[in-house]
Amino acid sequence: MRDKKDNATFDLPGFEPAEPMVPEGKRPPPPRARRSALKQEQMELLEPTDTTGLPIWVRDENLDLTGLPVWKRD
Repeated sequence: MRDKKDNATFDLPGFEPAEPMVPEGKRPPPPRARRSALKQEQMELLEPTDTTGLPIWVRDENLDLTGLPVWKRD
């Protein structure tokens, strides 16, 4: 059994077939607004650093070269 196409909706007001749409030419996008970049500033660290940015090594008398505590004899 075949289904018949229902054309009854086209007879109602407001349901006329749409006119074929003509594509508009593409417009270039509007120019983007430039954001002003925030000024960067160097933060001061708690410890002094060398040229690589690493903390400067300071010898502690209570620690040996491996970082373990030194046992003192009385």
